[in-house]
Parts: sequence; C-alpha cells; structure tokens
Amino acid sequence: MEVSDFYYDLPEELIAQTPIENRSESRLLVVDKITGETKHEVFKNIKEYLKPGDCLVLNDTRVIPARLYGVRPDTGSPMEFVLLKRHTDTDWEVLVRPGKRAKPGSKFDFGEGALQAEVISVNEEDGNRIVRFSWEGIFEEVLDRIGIMPLPPYIKEKLEDPERYQTVYARERGSAAAPTAGLHFTQELLQEIRDMGVDTAFVTLHVGLGTFRPVKSKTVEDHLMHEEVYSINEETCKIINDTKARGGRVIAVGTTSCRVLESVADENGKMSPKSGSTKIFIYPGYKFKVLDGLVTNFHLPESTLVMLVSALAGRENVLAAYEEAIKEKYRFFSFGDASMFI
Repeated sequence: MEVSDFYYDLPEELIAQTPIENRSESRLLVVDKITGETKHEVFKNIKEYLKPGDCLVLNDTRVIPARLYGVRPDTGSPMEFVLLKRHTDTDWEVLVRPGKRAKPGSKFDFGEGALQAEVISVNEEDGNRIVRFSWEGIFEEVLDRIGIMPLPPYIKEKLEDPERYQTVYARERGSAAAPTAGLHFTQELLQEIRDMGVDTAFVTLHVGLGTFRPVKSKTVEDHLMHEEVYSINEETCKIINDTKARGGRVIAVGTTSCRVLESVADENGKMSPKSGSTKIFIYPGYKFKVLDGLVTNFHLPESTLVMLVSALAGRENVLAAYEEAIKEKYRFFSFGDASMFI
C-alpha cells in the first residue's frame, strides 16, 4: 500500500491557527463509515448521533509545558529542549535543538538556573537525548513556571490562553501534544450526553511529538510507528465490556483513545486493566476488536492518523469526506473542526 494513496491537497489558509471562542460551536462533519454519506453539523449537536447505551471513551492526558529554552553555561549558546517521556524522577527523553551542542556530558541551564540538565546518552535511532535534571522544590511547579506549551509546527500564532490547548477533562500530566478531538467538549455538553444515558469512560495516553512526524517510507507497511505510554483502569474496562455486552456502541474520542482500546482489547474485544506502551499501527486491512465509531479532527495528508481513520471508514470514504470539508471551508488540524465516523 503506497503512502501517497493517503494524500490530499489542503489550502494553507484552512489550517486553523487559533481556537474558536466557544469550544462546542466548532463544525462537525458526520460521516457514515459504510456508505460515506455526510451531514454538516455544529459540534454540540453530536448528541443527535449518540444513543442511550453507547459509550464515549476520552483520553484524560494533560499537556505539560514541555518546551524549554536555555543556555549552555560555559559558552552561553542557546538550546531548546522538548520533554518527550519521563524515565525516572530525574531522567527524561528529550528532543534537542541544535543537537550538535548536546553531546553526553554537556550541561545546560533553564530559567536562569532554576532547572539544570546534563546529557546522559544519545538514542542513535532518532537522535533524542536522555538527560538528567536537577532542581530545587517541586519539578512540576518549576516546569509550570519556565516551560512553554509545545504547539504543533503548523501553528504559527501565539496561544493567548494555554488552557485552550487542554481538554476540559485533562488531569494526567505527561503529553507533549493535546488529544485534540476532545477540545470540542465542554463540561455542560458532556453532562447533557450523560443525561441521555450515554456512558463516558476515560483512558490515558500521553501523546508524543511522533504524532506529527511525517511518514518517510514509500509504502505504508514499511513505516516504523512511534511509541506512546498508556493506561486503562478497571472501571473503564467494566464500562466498555458492559457496553459491548448490551449491544451498545463504543465510540472513541480521538485516535489516541482508539489506540489504547485496540492495544488492550483481546481477540474477542474484552478489556482488562493494563498500562504500558504501544506502537500499534492501524491502517486499512486492520480488523477492529472493540471500536464502533470515532470522533476526530482532520489530519495531515499522508499521516498515520489519516490511515487509522481510513481503516475504520475506508480510504475512499475518508478522502471524499476530506474533499467535501475543504470545499465547505472547514478548519483543519489541532484547533480546527471535527469529524465523526459512525
């Protein structure tokens, strides 16, 4: 299967640079995953496409201010770190720029010395560094004070309110990027959905910057998927298992929630509590074990996320829906509008 099969031409002006004022007033393109038939909605009307007994699965990860700007104290040379994954209390895997200044043993200061780092090792596969931090006080408080929200590379404008790059239910710190499908929900809308008899269940998957990495292989099958850390508890597993047992639908909010569900479910679609990391790569031909529907934003051309959606609804249906969204001038990517495949 060619990566180019998942290309579409997106006008740059449709890439949303800022979130809209009211989260739930974004647009929603509803797509029948079997026929490809589409309907244009406002996101708050998602209730019309849910039924009592369904279950929405949401990712409760919280984005950390993972971008750090500092200097090498012996030379004054500037350095940028992006925190990717915590290994121990003090050790993190980080993306560094410029990498040539970050050899093992190199030391850096951030926030005028509030946070210090020493490079321990280099991952030869991707160039990421393992660094050891030292600080006084509580690490999270230091990070909140000196760190910056790591917005995706296609967003050029400054984010005035960092909370708009968090879902209203974000609680488990650890992501370098937001699970953006959830940005459209308000607490009021979620409560209205629950009042309808629809369950909500939470998983955690800490989104890595690998989600923005382009697929460099020519064929889909040759792509090496990035790894992300997840957890799912007993309560969520019970809600999902009960939903399936009574014939309800399990609808993932975001590709991240989908990745957790399909990583954990056994061949019969049964869920059990688990935590770990996943490299699951879902593309057409994949047989879903538990997922029935998906709420998601519009994704980059030739991305693994477009491939995941195509696995659920068919490549032709997905690309046709994207073309319609372009024609109707939907807003794309992280701060853009949403789609629902059901």
